[in-house]
Amino acid sequence: MQTASICAVPWRIGIDVGGTFTDLFAVNDESGETRTAKVLGTRHRLVESVLGALKQTGIGAADVAEIVHGSTTATNALIERTFPAAAMITTEGFRDTIEIGRQRRERLYDPYQVKERPLIPRRLRLTLNERMSAQGEVVRPLDEAAARAVIAEALEMGAETFAVCFINAYVDGRHERRVRELIREAAPAARVAISSETRPQFRELGRFMTTVVRAVLLPVMAGYLQDLENELARWGFKGSLLIIKSNGGVMGVASAIERPEELIESGPAGGVAYASALSRSVREAARVIHTDMGGTSFDVAVVEDAEGLITNSYELRWEMPIITPMLDIRSIGAGGGSIAWIDEGGSLRVGPRSAGSDPGPACYGKGARDATVTDANLLLGRLEPTLGGKMKLDREAAHRAVSEIGKRVGLDPIAAAEGIVSICTENMAQAIRLALAERGRDPRDFALASSGGAGAMHACWIARSLGIPTVIVPAYAGVASAYGATQMDLRHDLERFFYSPLAETDPETLEQRYRALEEDGRALLSREGVALSAIRLKRTAQMRYVGQSYEVLTPIPDRIGATLDEVRANFHSAHLREYGVASEEFEPAFVSLGVTALGVVAGHRAHDGQRVSERERKGHTGSMVKGERDVIFDGKAVRTSLYDAAALRPGHKIEGPAIIEHEHSCTTLAPGSSAMVDAEGNLTITV
Repeated sequence: MQTASICAVPWRIGIDVGGTFTDLFAVNDESGETRTAKVLGTRHRLVESVLGALKQTGIGAADVAEIVHGSTTATNALIERTFPAAAMITTEGFRDTIEIGRQRRERLYDPYQVKERPLIPRRLRLTLNERMSAQGEVVRPLDEAAARAVIAEALEMGAETFAVCFINAYVDGRHERRVRELIREAAPAARVAISSETRPQFRELGRFMTTVVRAVLLPVMAGYLQDLENELARWGFKGSLLIIKSNGGVMGVASAIERPEELIESGPAGGVAYASALSRSVREAARVIHTDMGGTSFDVAVVEDAEGLITNSYELRWEMPIITPMLDIRSIGAGGGSIAWIDEGGSLRVGPRSAGSDPGPACYGKGARDATVTDANLLLGRLEPTLGGKMKLDREAAHRAVSEIGKRVGLDPIAAAEGIVSICTENMAQAIRLALAERGRDPRDFALASSGGAGAMHACWIARSLGIPTVIVPAYAGVASAYGATQMDLRHDLERFFYSPLAETDPETLEQRYRALEEDGRALLSREGVALSAIRLKRTAQMRYVGQSYEVLTPIPDRIGATLDEVRANFHSAHLREYGVASEEFEPAFVSLGVTALGVVAGHRAHDGQRVSERERKGHTGSMVKGERDVIFDGKAVRTSLYDAAALRPGHKIEGPAIIEHEHSCTTLAPGSSAMVDAEGNLTITV
């Protein structure tokens, strides 16, 4: 399949495979028509969920120009350890780097905490007596006979993939490249990741761990993506298949197979792209806290200047850093399927364990007995009993499950249901507090954008807990990540180690380094079919004050002048924004140089603000008010109006309490709040 070709056929489709549901959003670039789908996931056969969602839309394969796909496959494989055996070959003395970590404690006063097991066990971590200096000089040559013996030992123990991680290879990776050649001689089918190409950074823990992650994911993502390509081809699809990256862009299948560590936040990244689009079009959304609550997890990201914040310090687990640029998305186990339970002290808790899609919440009628957030919302009257005609929820099963958990803490079913929802809501508010505090932001300066099928049922209460005055519920909140997928451009982030105090840096040398990175970026995008005229390049650098241990991302001018005064000013501004302090007394220094290469895909955003939903296309003429039902607020049943979101028109104002039912989600408008509908169908709620 092509990856960025311009097709005459009109449909572009975004698909997000989550932990519970598979979501789809499709837009016709000729008419502006949109269609959506949401299907329960098939956990052990994810491709079936994708095809099921595609077929539900009624769009023919021949009419689809582009499919943009996001998935949690990579993350799940790492968390569940569902990958083939991998070996690590490293410099003698560094065998245990990925296990020792930085010798920090996750919980300072917990004497019983146990570190996460390394992704590669110690018996498969093997060493060679080679050494490169930090200046790129050979201290101890590579012993090729010893290397062959180590490779043979790893293969005998069942290794199918290899991570080659030598100390100081970020300066010169010749030893790593030679070991890769020897591995391929011994086992042509083996997949190999080397640290000098994965992420040439000088801190060995992050570089080693990122390389290990690439190595273990190589066979997993190759199998999944090739399976997906084959199934789409059988369906008749001949267009472009693009994969969502963790950095907020997309890439072709070949690149995704080569660099699977860039897919760890593939699913949630689409939602951040939607929030970025909102930031460009909604006045109240200049600064946005994007949240996405689905069936399993709750994701948080900050959007400023219409872009999600990027981090280079993502941790898969404690002391497992992955140092590829990623959207700063924080996730906790809080979703509609989060299970209520009683801890050892007799207190009611909610999550992080989830009922998933099978068996799902008790009200799904699949035999589950655990009470979940969805069961609680159903009992409180906040959830439509048929989920918009998709399935019939079993209220009696939900009542039994919530009653059982309530008895154990002395609460009646309604009080227990409110307790479950309140605890889950506060868990989500706390996740937002922590995410903002770590980046030096105040929640009161932001609007809360609430996405996901379950998000808008809790958004008003989350906002009140945080002092946030405005909530925005996007028009396609229930399929936010799938919608965002259609807004994304091809993107590659390239980085090279370059340590130099600013005062000692030669501007001409700096310019040459950036031009070399830009050429690499153009080559990557050209391989994916992007025309040179559609390529945009942005320079950045990781910089710090001399003597600091951590860096800040600093924008760099497109062309380096005779002096570096603009670079200096940009660094001080970035440091002030990130940490609240900057100083002219200390000398800044470069640590690494980066280039973001964007390939603007033709057709994107062609119909923003002019989209026609399927129900509008068919001529929806129903009443805005669908009826009334009793909804529980603060222990009292309140007769509450039910609104059909598809019938609402721009400028319409709704006073709370109210329930607004969307095609794939539901908004609970708290008493005392109000909502206004804008031209694109978004709800702006004054809390």
